[in-house]
Amino acid sequence: MRILQALFFPPEQPGGVSSMVPFMIDRFNKRGWEMELFSLPKRIRGKGTEEVRFSTFDWEKYAGNKVVDKYIQTFKDYVWWTRMRITKTYDLIHAHHPIAGLVMKKLFPDTPVIMTMHSSYERELMLNGKIEEGGQEQTFLTSLYRELEDQVDQITTVSNSFKNYLAEFVQEPERIGVIPNGFDEKRFRPVHHENKMPQLITVCRLVPAKGLDVLLKACAELKKKGHPFVLHIIGDGPIRTELEELAASLGIYDDTIFYGYMLHPEDFMPFFDVFVLPSRAEAFGSVFAEASLCGLAVVGTNVGGIAEQIEHGSNGLLVPVDDVPALALALEKVASDPMYRYQLARVALEKALKSYSMTTVVQQLRSMYRTYRKEAKE
Repeated sequence: MRILQALFFPPEQPGGVSSMVPFMIDRFNKRGWEMELFSLPKRIRGKGTEEVRFSTFDWEKYAGNKVVDKYIQTFKDYVWWTRMRITKTYDLIHAHHPIAGLVMKKLFPDTPVIMTMHSSYERELMLNGKIEEGGQEQTFLTSLYRELEDQVDQITTVSNSFKNYLAEFVQEPERIGVIPNGFDEKRFRPVHHENKMPQLITVCRLVPAKGLDVLLKACAELKKKGHPFVLHIIGDGPIRTELEELAASLGIYDDTIFYGYMLHPEDFMPFFDVFVLPSRAEAFGSVFAEASLCGLAVVGTNVGGIAEQIEHGSNGLLVPVDDVPALALALEKVASDPMYRYQLARVALEKALKSYSMTTVVQQLRSMYRTYRKEAKE
């Protein structure tokens, strides 16, 4: 069975799709499947000129909007690059971005196309202060969900929470499948260690949506109560300077290490004690599964896919979004009690191996692929 995995941009860094798809392809190919990866190089800009038309809404009434125009031009560029580069035929195409899904179905209408929604671009833009709720950009981007429903053969997503979010924008939400992201369990090796001082770690892009301002304020509360710690922040982004200034103003700059971007944080993560990320929204929250596979206790917010991964008090701790006192209390619990965080980490590792290992997810995908190949032949 020949399958094309269609990404948006190349998988250049860990997290989400980039963590999953290349390893998934390797697993399938080792078992005799024919699977290839396709994406749009970031250097491709302004090449596409082909007219864009959607079946379920008129995008041109949003023309002139900066976000919309950029999206449409990227769509055109993806069409141009796909026509240039793809000369083979495939039994099935699995797309991982709305542009990839719609372009592939447009150019290969007789090939089954499965579309996995990994995140919500409009929610990310709103949380990061780039667009306003209810504006043209949100309306345009959410309209694409209905267009995908109309065009592709199957929509799947990575959590029940995100499926419920998508339900507002499609006609038959019950048809949306749920398959979580999968992680190559061989990449993650918990390491037995004893740190004299609790080591907290977070890994993410430094943007407002990740709630790192809340984390820094909670850590300041932790310090005021006399609990020592070191906070390690791996990642880069537009608000790094702002976060460094906040850490300094809160008196915890010397307790915080900003590393910047790191290619393979999973090699580094097992030597820490607690993973914490107070995101304001997450469709799945891949980094929580990765941290669990590294043997860390995890602390997150009660939103989206995070709340599906963490059962509060069993394999981690959940706190409300933007609640500094609650996050400080959760960190105090895990930082001050090594046996408690060990127990949380042990259960988290067991669940992650059972539910989010690449072996488990590949089995689910294999079943879905065979279903659509069978339907295509009938």
